[in-house]
Amino acid sequence: MFSIYVERIIDQPIDFVFATLSDHANYAQFKGVEASNLIVEGKLEQNGLGAVREIIAGGANLHEEIVAYDPPYKLGYKVVKSKPLPYDHQLGEITLKEIDGKTHATWRSIGHITIFVLGSLYFDKQIQKNGGKAFGSILKQIGNMPR
Repeated sequence: MFSIYVERIIDQPIDFVFATLSDHANYAQFKGVEASNLIVEGKLEQNGLGAVREIIAGGANLHEEIVAYDPPYKLGYKVVKSKPLPYDHQLGEITLKEIDGKTHATWRSIGHITIFVLGSLYFDKQIQKNGGKAFGSILKQIGNMPR
């Protein structure tokens, strides 16, 4: 099982951080992300609850369904389709809190690569290590964006 937990203080307003993280179109600008597409529009908002976005990065193709959408405080997602590795994704969650004009961001992802033996012994560890780096990099890049 992998369990990724990244926490950062971002020198940007909470509304800006939430808008950047919730809009699928923004992900293609981040290091390591090759493409990001909207597969299904959300029920009430384009990138909101029920939306499915495709993220292509690091040789992986992930379809993430938005399962929680509470602007500007919480964005929840679940990997519902993945290639080439099969995911059993239990939690994907970004929570934001405003602190003195800055944003405290917490990004968590919990799941398991369901390949017998190698999933637990190898792939989960790689996802945990590389996922933490990727999430941290995205949050850092948001902190460096012009307002």
